[in-house]
Amino acid sequence: MLNRNFLILYVVLFLGVAYFSVNPWPSLMLTVAQLVYVPIALRLIVKKDDWFTKCFPFIFIPAYMAVVLLQLTASAKWEILLATVYLSFTVVVALYGLSRFFNRGFTHMEEFAIDIGLIYLSLGGAWFFAYVVGIDTGFSPLITWLTAIHFHYSSFLLPLFIGLLGRIYKPAKYSLICLILIVAPMVVAIGITFSKWLELLSVLLYIIGIGGLIGMAWKAPFAHKLQQWLVRISFSALGVTIIFSLLYALGNGFGLTSVNIDFMLRFHGLLNCVLFALLGILGWSLAIPTPTYEMPHFPISTIRGKWVVGEQVLNQIVNNEHRGLVDDMQVYGHSSLPPRIIDFYENTKDYRLVARVKWQNWFKPFAFLYTLASQKTQQINLPFHDDKVEMTGNILALQDDVDGRDHVRAWVRKIEEDTVFVALYSQHQTAQRTYMNIALPLPLATMTGILELNQIGDQLQLTSRTTGVANSDAGIYLTFRENQLFKLPIEENFLVHENPDGTLRAEHQMWIFAWSFLTIDYWIERRAD
Repeated sequence: MLNRNFLILYVVLFLGVAYFSVNPWPSLMLTVAQLVYVPIALRLIVKKDDWFTKCFPFIFIPAYMAVVLLQLTASAKWEILLATVYLSFTVVVALYGLSRFFNRGFTHMEEFAIDIGLIYLSLGGAWFFAYVVGIDTGFSPLITWLTAIHFHYSSFLLPLFIGLLGRIYKPAKYSLICLILIVAPMVVAIGITFSKWLELLSVLLYIIGIGGLIGMAWKAPFAHKLQQWLVRISFSALGVTIIFSLLYALGNGFGLTSVNIDFMLRFHGLLNCVLFALLGILGWSLAIPTPTYEMPHFPISTIRGKWVVGEQVLNQIVNNEHRGLVDDMQVYGHSSLPPRIIDFYENTKDYRLVARVKWQNWFKPFAFLYTLASQKTQQINLPFHDDKVEMTGNILALQDDVDGRDHVRAWVRKIEEDTVFVALYSQHQTAQRTYMNIALPLPLATMTGILELNQIGDQLQLTSRTTGVANSDAGIYLTFRENQLFKLPIEENFLVHENPDGTLRAEHQMWIFAWSFLTIDYWIERRAD
Protein backbone atom coordinates (compact mmCIF):
# COMPACT_ATOMS: atom_id res chain seq x y z
CA MET A 1 0.00 0.00 0.00
CA LEU A 2 1.21 3.49 -0.82
CA ASN A 3 2.02 5.70 2.16
CA ARG A 4 -1.21 7.47 3.12
CA ASN A 5 0.69 10.61 4.10
CA PHE A 6 1.89 11.09 0.53
CA LEU A 7 -1.67 10.86 -0.78
CA ILE A 8 -2.94 13.41 1.73
CA LEU A 9 -0.02 15.77 1.12
CA TYR A 10 -0.49 15.86 -2.65
CA VAL A 11 -4.24 16.38 -2.35
CA VAL A 12 -3.94 19.16 0.26
CA LEU A 13 -1.31 20.99 -1.78
CA PHE A 14 -3.44 20.78 -4.89
CA LEU A 15 -6.53 22.05 -3.07
CA GLY A 16 -4.52 25.02 -1.85
CA VAL A 17 -3.32 25.78 -5.36
CA ALA A 18 -6.84 25.36 -6.75
CA TYR A 19 -8.23 27.83 -4.21
CA PHE A 20 -5.69 30.55 -5.02
CA SER A 21 -5.41 29.83 -8.76
CA VAL A 22 -5.72 32.83 -11.09
CA ASN A 23 -6.62 30.63 -14.06
CA PRO A 24 -10.10 29.40 -15.15
CA TRP A 25 -11.36 26.21 -13.52
CA PRO A 26 -10.90 23.95 -16.58
CA SER A 27 -7.13 24.45 -16.30
CA LEU A 28 -7.27 22.54 -13.01
CA MET A 29 -7.98 19.28 -14.88
CA LEU A 30 -4.41 19.35 -16.14
CA THR A 31 -3.03 20.77 -12.91
CA VAL A 32 -4.50 17.99 -10.77
CA ALA A 33 -2.81 15.46 -13.05
CA GLN A 34 0.51 17.28 -12.71
CA LEU A 35 0.34 17.82 -8.94
CA VAL A 36 -1.51 14.71 -7.76
CA TYR A 37 -1.93 11.92 -10.30
CA VAL A 38 1.54 11.95 -11.89
CA PRO A 39 3.58 11.87 -8.64
CA ILE A 40 1.36 9.22 -7.05
CA ALA A 41 1.36 7.09 -10.21
CA LEU A 42 5.17 7.24 -10.32
CA ARG A 43 5.35 6.07 -6.73
CA LEU A 44 3.24 3.05 -7.72
CA ILE A 45 5.82 2.08 -10.35
CA VAL A 46 9.28 3.15 -9.24
CA LYS A 47 11.43 0.63 -7.37
CA LYS A 48 13.45 1.64 -4.36
CA ASP A 49 16.76 0.63 -5.94
CA ASP A 50 16.19 2.38 -9.30
CA TRP A 51 18.40 5.29 -10.32
CA PHE A 52 15.20 7.28 -10.80
CA THR A 53 14.38 6.98 -7.10
CA LYS A 54 17.61 8.73 -6.12
CA CYS A 55 17.11 11.67 -8.46
CA PHE A 56 13.31 11.91 -8.11
CA PRO A 57 13.24 14.60 -5.38
CA PHE A 58 15.73 16.77 -7.28
CA ILE A 59 13.75 16.72 -10.52
CA PHE A 60 10.21 16.49 -9.17
CA ILE A 61 10.22 19.26 -6.54
CA PRO A 62 11.32 21.97 -9.06
CA ALA A 63 8.73 20.66 -11.56
CA TYR A 64 6.03 20.67 -8.87
CA MET A 65 6.88 24.22 -7.84
CA ALA A 66 6.92 25.32 -11.48
CA VAL A 67 3.34 24.11 -12.00
CA VAL A 68 2.24 25.73 -8.73
CA LEU A 69 3.73 29.11 -9.70
CA LEU A 70 2.13 28.95 -13.13
CA GLN A 71 -1.26 28.55 -11.45
CA LEU A 72 -0.73 31.25 -8.83
CA THR A 73 0.54 34.06 -11.02
CA ALA A 74 -0.70 35.64 -14.24
CA SER A 75 2.71 37.17 -14.98
CA ALA A 76 4.40 35.99 -18.18
CA LYS A 77 7.86 36.96 -16.94
CA TRP A 78 8.94 33.48 -15.85
CA GLU A 79 6.61 31.34 -17.95
CA ILE A 80 9.26 30.01 -20.34
CA LEU A 81 11.58 29.00 -17.49
CA LEU A 82 8.80 27.38 -15.46
CA ALA A 83 7.43 25.47 -18.45
CA THR A 84 10.96 24.33 -19.30
CA VAL A 85 11.42 22.97 -15.78
CA TYR A 86 8.28 20.86 -16.05
CA LEU A 87 9.16 19.70 -19.58
CA SER A 88 12.61 18.63 -18.32
CA PHE A 89 10.96 16.59 -15.58
CA THR A 90 8.77 14.72 -18.08
CA VAL A 91 11.80 14.04 -20.28
CA VAL A 92 13.61 12.43 -17.33
CA VAL A 93 10.50 10.31 -16.68
CA ALA A 94 10.60 9.22 -20.32
CA LEU A 95 14.29 8.31 -19.97
CA TYR A 96 13.36 6.20 -16.97
CA GLY A 97 10.76 4.42 -19.11
CA LEU A 98 13.39 3.78 -21.78
CA SER A 99 15.86 2.47 -19.21
CA ARG A 100 13.24 0.02 -17.91
CA PHE A 101 12.61 -1.17 -21.45
CA PHE A 102 16.29 -1.54 -22.39
CA ASN A 103 16.95 -3.59 -19.26
CA ARG A 104 14.21 -6.04 -20.19
CA GLY A 105 13.38 -5.91 -23.90
CA PHE A 106 10.30 -7.18 -25.69
CA THR A 107 8.86 -9.30 -22.95
CA HIS A 108 6.03 -8.97 -20.43
CA MET A 109 3.49 -6.73 -22.17
CA GLU A 110 2.26 -5.35 -18.87
CA GLU A 111 5.67 -3.84 -18.12
CA PHE A 112 5.98 -2.60 -21.71
CA ALA A 113 2.66 -0.76 -21.26
CA ILE A 114 4.09 0.99 -18.20
CA ASP A 115 7.24 1.91 -20.15
CA ILE A 116 5.15 3.45 -22.93
CA GLY A 117 3.10 5.44 -20.42
CA LEU A 118 6.27 6.89 -18.91
CA ILE A 119 7.56 7.80 -22.36
CA TYR A 120 4.25 9.35 -23.44
CA LEU A 121 4.35 11.73 -20.46
CA SER A 122 7.15 13.66 -22.17
CA LEU A 123 4.77 14.38 -25.06
CA GLY A 124 2.33 15.78 -22.51
CA GLY A 125 5.15 17.93 -21.18
CA ALA A 126 5.96 19.15 -24.68
CA TRP A 127 2.36 20.14 -25.45
CA PHE A 128 2.10 21.85 -22.05
CA PHE A 129 5.28 23.79 -22.84
CA ALA A 130 3.86 24.80 -26.23
CA TYR A 131 0.65 26.01 -24.59
CA VAL A 132 2.34 28.01 -21.83
CA VAL A 133 4.94 29.60 -24.11
CA GLY A 134 2.43 30.25 -26.89
CA ILE A 135 4.14 28.25 -29.63
CA ASP A 136 2.15 28.06 -32.86
CA THR A 137 1.39 24.34 -33.15
CA GLY A 138 -1.03 24.80 -36.03
CA PHE A 139 -3.93 24.48 -33.60
CA SER A 140 -5.76 26.89 -31.33
CA PRO A 141 -4.37 27.33 -27.79
CA LEU A 142 -7.39 25.39 -26.49
CA ILE A 143 -6.63 22.36 -28.67
CA THR A 144 -2.95 22.55 -27.66
CA TRP A 145 -3.96 22.53 -24.01
CA LEU A 146 -6.43 19.67 -24.53
CA THR A 147 -3.68 17.65 -26.23
CA ALA A 148 -1.50 18.16 -23.15
CA ILE A 149 -4.37 16.78 -21.05
CA HIS A 150 -4.77 13.84 -23.45
CA PHE A 151 -1.13 12.81 -22.98
CA HIS A 152 -1.39 13.05 -19.18
CA TYR A 153 -4.56 10.94 -18.88
CA SER A 154 -5.12 8.63 -21.87
CA SER A 155 -1.43 8.29 -22.71
CA PHE A 156 0.19 8.26 -19.26
CA LEU A 157 -2.29 7.10 -16.63
CA LEU A 158 -4.17 4.61 -18.80
CA PRO A 159 -1.09 2.56 -19.88
CA LEU A 160 0.13 2.53 -16.27
CA PHE A 161 -3.24 1.26 -15.03
CA ILE A 162 -3.30 -1.35 -17.82
CA GLY A 163 0.16 -2.51 -16.78
CA LEU A 164 -0.85 -2.82 -13.13
CA LEU A 165 -3.91 -4.84 -14.16
CA GLY A 166 -1.69 -7.14 -16.27
CA ARG A 167 0.45 -7.88 -13.22
CA ILE A 168 -2.50 -9.59 -11.53
CA TYR A 169 -4.51 -10.84 -14.52
CA LYS A 170 -3.25 -11.47 -18.04
CA PRO A 171 -5.54 -13.62 -20.21
CA ALA A 172 -4.72 -14.50 -23.82
CA LYS A 173 -6.40 -11.35 -25.19
CA TYR A 174 -4.48 -9.03 -22.86
CA SER A 175 -1.57 -8.35 -25.22
CA LEU A 176 -3.84 -7.41 -28.13
CA ILE A 177 -6.00 -5.11 -26.00
CA CYS A 178 -2.90 -3.58 -24.47
CA LEU A 179 -1.35 -2.98 -27.90
CA ILE A 180 -4.54 -1.34 -29.20
CA LEU A 181 -4.65 1.09 -26.29
CA ILE A 182 -0.93 1.85 -26.59
CA VAL A 183 -1.23 2.70 -30.30
CA ALA A 184 -4.53 4.61 -30.04
CA PRO A 185 -3.11 7.85 -28.49
CA MET A 186 -0.74 8.35 -31.40
CA VAL A 187 -3.51 7.60 -33.91
CA VAL A 188 -5.57 10.30 -32.16
CA ALA A 189 -2.75 12.83 -32.51
CA ILE A 190 -2.17 11.98 -36.19
CA GLY A 191 -5.90 11.98 -36.90
CA ILE A 192 -6.45 15.43 -35.38
CA THR A 193 -3.56 16.74 -37.48
CA PHE A 194 -4.20 15.10 -40.83
CA SER A 195 -7.50 13.27 -41.20
CA LYS A 196 -10.98 13.17 -39.68
CA TRP A 197 -11.18 9.51 -40.74
CA LEU A 198 -8.06 8.67 -38.72
CA GLU A 199 -9.50 10.54 -35.77
CA LEU A 200 -12.66 8.45 -36.04
CA LEU A 201 -10.53 5.29 -36.38
CA SER A 202 -8.65 6.19 -33.19
CA VAL A 203 -11.93 6.49 -31.29
CA LEU A 204 -13.08 3.12 -32.62
CA LEU A 205 -9.75 1.61 -31.50
CA TYR A 206 -10.33 3.06 -28.05
CA ILE A 207 -13.85 1.60 -27.95
CA ILE A 208 -12.54 -1.88 -28.80
CA GLY A 209 -9.63 -1.65 -26.37
CA ILE A 210 -11.62 -0.15 -23.52
CA GLY A 211 -14.38 -2.71 -23.96
CA GLY A 212 -11.85 -5.53 -23.57
CA LEU A 213 -10.20 -3.73 -20.66
CA ILE A 214 -13.46 -3.41 -18.76
CA GLY A 215 -14.16 -7.11 -19.32
CA MET A 216 -10.76 -8.05 -17.87
CA ALA A 217 -11.21 -5.71 -14.91
CA TRP A 218 -14.43 -7.52 -13.96
CA LYS A 219 -12.66 -10.88 -14.00
CA ALA A 220 -9.37 -9.95 -12.36
CA PRO A 221 -8.63 -11.25 -8.82
CA PHE A 222 -7.96 -8.10 -6.77
CA ALA A 223 -6.27 -8.10 -3.37
CA HIS A 224 -8.98 -6.03 -1.65
CA LYS A 225 -12.72 -5.63 -2.17
CA LEU A 226 -12.48 -1.84 -2.10
CA GLN A 227 -9.66 -1.88 -4.64
CA GLN A 228 -11.71 -4.20 -6.83
CA TRP A 229 -14.65 -1.77 -7.03
CA LEU A 230 -12.57 1.39 -7.33
CA VAL A 231 -10.60 -0.01 -10.27
CA ARG A 232 -13.69 -1.46 -11.94
CA ILE A 233 -15.52 1.87 -11.70
CA SER A 234 -12.40 3.65 -12.94
CA PHE A 235 -12.18 1.54 -16.11
CA SER A 236 -15.96 1.49 -16.58
CA ALA A 237 -15.99 5.30 -16.57
CA LEU A 238 -13.87 5.15 -19.71
CA GLY A 239 -16.65 3.18 -21.36
CA VAL A 240 -18.93 6.19 -20.85
CA THR A 241 -16.45 8.93 -21.78
CA ILE A 242 -15.35 7.18 -24.97
CA ILE A 243 -18.95 7.45 -26.22
CA PHE A 244 -18.65 11.22 -25.80
CA SER A 245 -15.44 11.07 -27.83
CA LEU A 246 -17.22 9.18 -30.59
CA LEU A 247 -20.04 11.73 -30.68
CA TYR A 248 -17.50 14.58 -30.76
CA ALA A 249 -15.55 12.94 -33.62
CA LEU A 250 -18.76 12.45 -35.59
CA GLY A 251 -19.77 16.05 -34.96
CA ASN A 252 -16.40 17.69 -35.50
CA GLY A 253 -15.48 15.72 -38.60
CA PHE A 254 -18.79 14.89 -40.23
CA GLY A 255 -21.37 17.28 -38.74
CA LEU A 256 -23.56 14.41 -37.55
CA THR A 257 -23.88 15.49 -33.89
CA SER A 258 -23.88 18.72 -31.89
CA VAL A 259 -21.32 17.70 -29.24
CA ASN A 260 -18.83 20.56 -28.87
CA ILE A 261 -15.67 21.41 -26.90
CA ASP A 262 -17.60 22.97 -24.02
CA PHE A 263 -19.66 19.79 -23.59
CA MET A 264 -16.50 17.67 -23.74
CA LEU A 265 -14.86 19.78 -21.04
CA ARG A 266 -17.80 19.57 -18.68
CA PHE A 267 -18.69 15.91 -19.03
CA HIS A 268 -15.92 13.95 -20.79
CA GLY A 269 -13.15 15.88 -19.00
CA LEU A 270 -14.66 15.80 -15.53
CA LEU A 271 -15.57 12.11 -15.72
CA ASN A 272 -12.03 11.21 -16.77
CA CYS A 273 -10.53 13.51 -14.15
CA VAL A 274 -12.64 12.28 -11.21
CA LEU A 275 -14.00 8.80 -11.90
CA PHE A 276 -11.22 7.37 -14.08
CA ALA A 277 -8.10 9.06 -12.70
CA LEU A 278 -8.96 9.72 -9.05
CA LEU A 279 -10.67 6.40 -8.37
CA GLY A 280 -7.99 4.57 -10.34
CA ILE A 281 -5.18 6.18 -8.35
CA LEU A 282 -6.94 5.45 -5.06
CA GLY A 283 -7.70 1.87 -6.06
CA TRP A 284 -4.21 0.90 -7.17
CA SER A 285 -2.71 2.67 -4.14
CA LEU A 286 -4.49 0.25 -1.81
CA ALA A 287 -2.39 -2.70 -2.97
CA ILE A 288 0.38 -2.21 -5.53
CA PRO A 289 0.69 -5.36 -7.68
CA THR A 290 4.14 -6.97 -7.68
CA PRO A 291 5.84 -7.33 -11.09
CA THR A 292 5.93 -10.91 -12.37
CA TYR A 293 9.01 -10.24 -14.49
CA GLU A 294 12.34 -11.36 -13.09
CA MET A 295 15.70 -10.90 -14.75
CA PRO A 296 16.92 -14.26 -16.15
CA HIS A 297 20.02 -15.64 -14.49
CA PHE A 298 21.34 -18.14 -17.02
CA PRO A 299 25.01 -17.94 -18.10
CA ILE A 300 25.87 -15.63 -20.99
CA SER A 301 29.00 -15.76 -23.13
CA THR A 302 31.50 -13.04 -22.31
CA ILE A 303 32.86 -13.06 -25.86
CA ARG A 304 32.17 -9.95 -27.94
CA GLY A 305 33.03 -9.48 -31.58
CA LYS A 306 34.78 -6.60 -33.28
CA TRP A 307 33.52 -4.94 -36.46
CA VAL A 308 34.57 -7.98 -38.46
CA VAL A 309 33.51 -11.07 -36.56
CA GLY A 310 34.00 -14.15 -38.74
CA GLU A 311 36.84 -16.30 -37.48
CA GLN A 312 38.55 -13.30 -35.93
CA VAL A 313 37.07 -14.21 -32.53
CA LEU A 314 38.06 -17.85 -32.90
CA ASN A 315 41.67 -17.09 -33.80
CA GLN A 316 42.18 -16.01 -30.20
CA ILE A 317 40.28 -18.74 -28.36
CA VAL A 318 40.49 -21.97 -30.34
CA ASN A 319 41.59 -24.92 -28.23
CA ASN A 320 41.14 -28.01 -30.42
CA GLU A 321 38.72 -29.71 -32.76
CA HIS A 322 35.75 -31.63 -31.45
CA ARG A 323 33.36 -34.17 -32.93
CA GLY A 324 29.94 -32.78 -32.07
CA LEU A 325 27.89 -29.93 -30.67
CA VAL A 326 26.82 -32.04 -27.69
CA ASP A 327 28.69 -34.73 -25.77
CA ASP A 328 25.56 -36.62 -24.77
CA MET A 329 22.04 -35.81 -25.95
CA GLN A 330 20.68 -37.66 -22.90
CA VAL A 331 21.12 -34.45 -20.88
CA TYR A 332 18.09 -33.08 -22.76
CA GLY A 333 15.99 -36.08 -21.75
CA HIS A 334 14.79 -37.33 -25.13
CA SER A 335 16.26 -40.84 -25.34
CA SER A 336 13.57 -42.18 -27.71
CA LEU A 337 14.56 -39.89 -30.59
CA PRO A 338 15.68 -41.65 -33.81
CA PRO A 339 19.35 -42.66 -33.40
CA ARG A 340 20.40 -40.69 -36.48
CA ILE A 341 19.19 -37.39 -34.99
CA ILE A 342 21.10 -38.10 -31.77
CA ASP A 343 24.18 -39.07 -33.75
CA PHE A 344 24.06 -35.82 -35.73
CA TYR A 345 24.32 -33.68 -32.60
CA GLU A 346 26.97 -35.90 -30.97
CA ASN A 347 29.06 -36.36 -34.15
CA THR A 348 28.25 -33.26 -36.17
CA LYS A 349 31.53 -33.21 -38.11
CA ASP A 350 30.60 -36.53 -39.74
CA TYR A 351 27.67 -34.93 -41.56
CA ARG A 352 27.30 -32.89 -44.73
CA LEU A 353 24.87 -29.95 -44.82
CA VAL A 354 23.12 -28.46 -47.83
CA ALA A 355 20.91 -25.43 -47.20
CA ARG A 356 18.43 -23.21 -49.00
CA VAL A 357 17.67 -19.76 -47.61
CA LYS A 358 14.26 -18.26 -48.33
CA TRP A 359 13.59 -14.68 -47.31
CA GLN A 360 9.92 -13.71 -47.20
CA ASN A 361 8.96 -11.32 -50.00
CA TRP A 362 7.89 -8.54 -47.64
CA PHE A 363 11.28 -8.70 -45.91
CA LYS A 364 13.50 -8.84 -49.00
CA PRO A 365 14.27 -5.08 -49.16
CA PHE A 366 15.50 -5.28 -45.54
CA ALA A 367 17.30 -8.57 -46.25
CA PHE A 368 19.18 -7.02 -49.17
CA LEU A 369 20.46 -4.18 -47.00
CA TYR A 370 21.23 -6.63 -44.20
CA THR A 371 23.34 -8.88 -46.45
CA LEU A 372 25.49 -5.88 -47.45
CA ALA A 373 26.44 -5.47 -43.79
CA SER A 374 26.72 -9.19 -42.96
CA GLN A 375 29.24 -9.71 -45.79
CA LYS A 376 31.49 -7.28 -43.93
CA THR A 377 30.98 -8.68 -40.44
CA GLN A 378 31.12 -12.35 -41.58
CA GLN A 379 28.49 -13.31 -39.04
CA ILE A 380 24.93 -14.55 -39.70
CA ASN A 381 26.01 -13.97 -43.28
CA LEU A 382 23.16 -15.61 -45.17
CA PRO A 383 22.89 -15.44 -48.98
CA PHE A 384 20.20 -13.29 -50.56
CA HIS A 385 19.39 -15.89 -53.23
CA ASP A 386 17.40 -19.09 -52.64
CA ASP A 387 19.71 -21.56 -54.43
CA LYS A 388 20.85 -24.70 -52.65
CA VAL A 389 24.35 -24.28 -51.19
CA GLU A 390 26.62 -26.55 -49.20
CA MET A 391 27.74 -25.34 -45.78
CA THR A 392 31.14 -26.58 -44.66
CA GLY A 393 33.00 -26.00 -41.43
CA ASN A 394 34.48 -27.28 -38.20
CA ILE A 395 33.47 -28.00 -34.61
CA LEU A 396 35.97 -26.44 -32.22
CA ALA A 397 36.11 -26.87 -28.44
CA LEU A 398 36.79 -23.65 -26.52
CA GLN A 399 38.36 -23.03 -23.16
CA ASP A 400 35.60 -22.42 -20.62
CA ASP A 401 37.44 -19.59 -18.86
CA VAL A 402 37.46 -17.60 -22.10
CA ASP A 403 33.74 -17.83 -22.76
CA GLY A 404 32.42 -18.05 -19.18
CA ARG A 405 30.10 -21.00 -19.88
CA ASP A 406 30.71 -24.74 -19.61
CA HIS A 407 31.71 -27.14 -22.41
CA VAL A 408 31.56 -24.53 -25.18
CA ARG A 409 31.77 -25.66 -28.81
CA ALA A 410 32.16 -23.32 -31.75
CA TRP A 411 30.45 -24.40 -34.95
CA VAL A 412 31.97 -22.44 -37.81
CA ARG A 413 29.95 -22.74 -41.01
CA LYS A 414 31.04 -21.44 -44.41
CA ILE A 415 29.69 -21.18 -47.92
CA GLU A 416 32.79 -21.53 -50.10
CA GLU A 417 35.24 -19.02 -48.54
CA ASP A 418 32.69 -16.82 -46.78
CA THR A 419 31.98 -17.40 -43.12
CA VAL A 420 28.25 -17.73 -42.55
CA PHE A 421 27.96 -18.51 -38.84
CA VAL A 422 30.25 -18.49 -35.83
CA ALA A 423 27.96 -20.02 -33.21
CA LEU A 424 29.20 -20.89 -29.72
CA TYR A 425 27.17 -23.80 -28.30
CA SER A 426 26.75 -24.56 -24.62
CA GLN A 427 23.96 -25.63 -22.29
CA HIS A 428 22.55 -24.68 -18.91
CA GLN A 429 19.93 -25.95 -16.53
CA THR A 430 17.11 -23.99 -14.89
CA ALA A 431 14.47 -25.62 -12.66
CA GLN A 432 15.49 -29.15 -13.70
CA ARG A 433 15.19 -28.33 -17.41
CA THR A 434 18.22 -28.24 -19.71
CA TYR A 435 18.37 -25.59 -22.43
CA MET A 436 20.66 -25.24 -25.41
CA ASN A 437 22.54 -21.96 -24.94
CA ILE A 438 23.90 -20.60 -28.24
CA ALA A 439 25.94 -17.38 -28.48
CA LEU A 440 26.65 -15.52 -31.72
CA PRO A 441 29.27 -12.79 -31.24
CA LEU A 442 28.33 -9.53 -32.99
CA PRO A 443 30.21 -6.25 -33.27
CA LEU A 444 30.58 -5.10 -29.64
CA ALA A 445 27.73 -7.38 -28.55
CA THR A 446 26.49 -10.96 -28.34
CA MET A 447 23.19 -12.42 -29.47
CA THR A 448 22.15 -15.43 -27.42
CA GLY A 449 19.53 -17.98 -28.39
CA ILE A 450 18.13 -20.04 -25.52
CA LEU A 451 16.31 -23.03 -26.99
CA GLU A 452 13.96 -25.58 -25.47
CA LEU A 453 14.42 -29.10 -26.84
CA ASN A 454 11.14 -31.00 -27.23
CA GLN A 455 10.28 -34.33 -28.81
CA ILE A 456 7.25 -34.25 -31.12
CA GLY A 457 6.63 -37.81 -32.21
CA ASP A 458 9.87 -38.86 -33.89
CA GLN A 459 10.88 -35.25 -34.54
CA LEU A 460 13.17 -33.00 -32.51
CA GLN A 461 12.03 -29.44 -31.93
CA LEU A 462 14.48 -26.75 -30.87
CA THR A 463 12.63 -23.53 -30.20
CA SER A 464 13.01 -20.12 -28.61
CA ARG A 465 9.24 -20.00 -28.20
CA THR A 466 8.03 -20.99 -24.78
CA THR A 467 5.92 -24.16 -24.93
CA GLY A 468 3.93 -23.91 -21.74
CA VAL A 469 6.88 -24.15 -19.35
CA ALA A 470 6.42 -21.69 -16.49
CA ASN A 471 9.18 -19.04 -16.36
CA SER A 472 10.99 -20.61 -19.30
CA ASP A 473 14.38 -19.16 -20.23
CA ALA A 474 13.63 -19.65 -23.93
CA GLY A 475 14.12 -16.59 -26.12
CA ILE A 476 16.60 -14.61 -28.17
CA TYR A 477 18.55 -11.98 -26.27
CA LEU A 478 21.03 -9.23 -27.02
CA THR A 479 23.82 -8.41 -24.58
CA PHE A 480 26.16 -5.42 -24.72
CA ARG A 481 27.50 -5.59 -21.18
CA GLU A 482 27.44 -8.03 -18.31
CA ASN A 483 24.16 -8.53 -16.42
CA GLN A 484 22.09 -6.90 -19.17
CA LEU A 485 19.69 -9.01 -21.23
CA PHE A 486 17.53 -7.34 -23.86
CA LYS A 487 14.95 -9.78 -25.18
CA LEU A 488 14.54 -9.32 -28.91
CA PRO A 489 11.17 -9.52 -30.71
CA ILE A 490 12.58 -12.44 -32.71
CA GLU A 491 11.63 -16.10 -32.41
CA GLU A 492 13.07 -19.19 -34.06
CA ASN A 493 12.05 -22.80 -34.39
CA PHE A 494 13.99 -25.83 -35.71
CA LEU A 495 12.21 -29.05 -36.60
CA VAL A 496 14.48 -32.02 -37.36
CA HIS A 497 13.25 -35.38 -38.65
CA GLU A 498 14.73 -38.51 -40.22
CA ASN A 499 13.80 -39.59 -43.74
CA PRO A 500 13.19 -43.27 -44.64
CA ASP A 501 16.59 -43.39 -46.42
CA GLY A 502 18.44 -42.37 -43.23
CA THR A 503 19.07 -38.75 -44.23
CA LEU A 504 17.86 -35.87 -42.09
CA ARG A 505 15.75 -32.83 -42.93
CA ALA A 506 15.56 -29.71 -40.83
CA GLU A 507 13.43 -26.61 -41.20
CA HIS A 508 14.51 -23.43 -39.49
CA GLN A 509 11.81 -20.75 -39.25
CA MET A 510 12.21 -17.24 -37.87
CA TRP A 511 9.70 -14.54 -36.94
CA ILE A 512 10.00 -10.89 -36.00
CA PHE A 513 7.04 -9.39 -34.10
CA ALA A 514 5.28 -12.70 -34.89
CA TRP A 515 5.73 -12.09 -38.67
CA SER A 516 7.60 -14.82 -40.53
CA PHE A 517 10.60 -13.36 -42.32
CA LEU A 518 13.02 -16.24 -42.92
CA THR A 519 13.02 -19.99 -43.57
CA ILE A 520 16.12 -22.14 -44.02
CA ASP A 521 15.73 -25.73 -45.25
CA TYR A 522 18.55 -28.16 -44.49
CA TRP A 523 19.35 -31.50 -46.10
CA ILE A 524 21.71 -33.46 -43.84
CA GLU A 525 23.43 -36.74 -44.65
CA ARG A 526 26.22 -38.73 -43.06
CA ARG A 527 29.49 -38.69 -44.92
CA ALA A 528 30.68 -41.94 -46.39
CA ASP A 529 33.17 -43.71 -44.09
